[in-house]
Amino acid sequence: MSNVYSSLIVMALVTYMIRVIPIVFIKGKLKSRFIRSFLYYMPYAVLGAMTFPGILYSTGNIFASVVGGLIALFLAYNNQGMMKVILGSILAVYICQGFF
Repeated sequence: MSNVYSSLIVMALVTYMIRVIPIVFIKGKLKSRFIRSFLYYMPYAVLGAMTFPGILYSTGNIFASVVGGLIALFLAYNNQGMMKVILGSILAVYICQGFF
């Protein structure tokens, strides 16, 4: 049981340090345009990398999953609301699963 507590403490410290180190060492505004751009787009890239495999393997039919993902991308690109994107992609997946 003590291994569980020590693991939790180590994980908490690592998570905390990742957030604290940039605050301690970066005093002023970042001047590098590349680093600012990198830090701005990083959350979107990580979210996309975590979400994409989930989209492909969310159903038993990979074709239906790809169609649902493409419909979601199309609707999101055309500035539709989140509910329209979600419902549109779900509807597309159900339609594709009915045909294939």
